[in-house]
Amino acid sequence: MNGVAGKIRSSHLASIDRSGDATRVTGTMAPGWPLLPLRFFLGVTFVYAGLQKLANRSFLTGSSPVSIHAQLSGAVRTSPIHGLVGGLVHVSTAVGIVIAIGEVAVGVGTLLGLWTRIAATGGMALSLGLFLTVSFHSSPYFTGSDIVFLFAWTPLLVAGAGGAPALDTWFLARVTPVTRDGAAVSRRELVSKGAATGAVAGLVILGGGVTALLGRLLGNSGSSSQVKTPGSGSTAGPPSPSTTGAPTSSGPAGTKLGSASQVPVGGSAGFTDPRSGDPGLVIQKTSGHFVAFDAVCPHAGCTVSYQQGAGVIACPCHGSEFNAETGAVEIGPASSGLGVISVREGPDGNLYVDI
Repeated sequence: MNGVAGKIRSSHLASIDRSGDATRVTGTMAPGWPLLPLRFFLGVTFVYAGLQKLANRSFLTGSSPVSIHAQLSGAVRTSPIHGLVGGLVHVSTAVGIVIAIGEVAVGVGTLLGLWTRIAATGGMALSLGLFLTVSFHSSPYFTGSDIVFLFAWTPLLVAGAGGAPALDTWFLARVTPVTRDGAAVSRRELVSKGAATGAVAGLVILGGGVTALLGRLLGNSGSSSQVKTPGSGSTAGPPSPSTTGAPTSSGPAGTKLGSASQVPVGGSAGFTDPRSGDPGLVIQKTSGHFVAFDAVCPHAGCTVSYQQGAGVIACPCHGSEFNAETGAVEIGPASSGLGVISVREGPDGNLYVDI
């Protein structure tokens, strides 16, 4: 008798959970409801992060100091999985697209509650990858957000939609489960969710493409120009030492970077430090006054860039800011400043780095 009552009660509880009601007959709340704020935050954040990458024309431009190429190149020197990251540098554009689309897909799936556990798995994988490449050396460790996101996904991985409003809950409620070895298996549910997944995937790709297109159009129409890093065929920045060759007898001692005129007044350009191989950043705030720094952020190894409007050097990963004259840290979490690189303009009009 008790066994029959237990089965009836379990069946009733299951129907309550599938319907999306907040409480069960026992008065307890379905686990998905307390997780709704977390689900909403993670979903919105990942959608925003992915769309922001797609809309930012510099993110996929390999010569930009804030591109995915620059970030992967920086991670090669600092990441515990540098061997794997090194193999991805050559396909950085494809990696950037996969990350951006993946973030949007995970975010949309989380918001809609479609394949919630799979979306949470994807979110954890992305967060783990960012932790191992971008914020692994954050000090203290909790100043890097990626490790927090990694663990924030675990409740959704365990509970899934958990009976809260979600497509998973709706599909479960509208189909009649066929019990097989204690597991509810429904071909109709799988087909319905598969069709919904295809529709959502199509919208994600379409939305991502439109966002990327608008980002490129708005970026190209903007008044500010993007100074590109050397070695990519660009004429906006001084060529790297590898393409310039050894200093000539007509110039001063040191390694020639390229024409000083290619660094705009009030702007910056990137180069490769011939001493360390790190990306460098040269700034000409006023005519004829050049300063240069190691562009690797000492906090987590990201590549910094000069923000002309604000007049500071900023890290795109965790928001550290550095003085554009001295390289000293002004806003953390970085605890030390940027390394200073001695550059000077020679009588031939070229910039030289002292070795």
